Amino acid sequence: MTEQKQETCADKVTSNLAGRIEDLRKFWDIYNDPDATESDQEEFLNYGLSFDYVPYGTFEDQEGGYFRYQISWGGPGEEFRFYADPQFHCYRIEYWFLDWGDGAHIVLEGNIASLLGKIWDFFYEGGSVQAEFDKATQES
Repeated sequence: MTEQKQETCADKVTSNLAGRIEDLRKFWDIYNDPDATESDQEEFLNYGLSFDYVPYGTFEDQEGGYFRYQISWGGPGEEFRFYADPQFHCYRIEYWFLDWGDGAHIVLEGNIASLLGKIWDFFYEGGSVQAEFDKATQES
């Protein structure tokens, strides 16, 4: 009997990202459609679980603080991480796929980075970036 190799997060990260981007692109386009109903626009607003700031030192081996747009948690978890300078200019966006003791990420580029950059702007312009940063840094 041959053992089937368990897929790792590194094996799954690219295909899972593709599915998330397909969803986000669809919901973002509907959200920005001037003819969309409020109900249609809620699909984007309800898509993620949370948006928050993760201060440096929260996790072992963390390179710095980042903003997290969490899509799912548990096993597996998925999130987009936005790295920003002190003026909140986003300079790097990563997609993370995490599953019980395993994880893999992709640094976003091109059209995918552009889409997530627009979503970053949405959080920034709506005041979520500043509010979540303030909340996290006042707690520590």
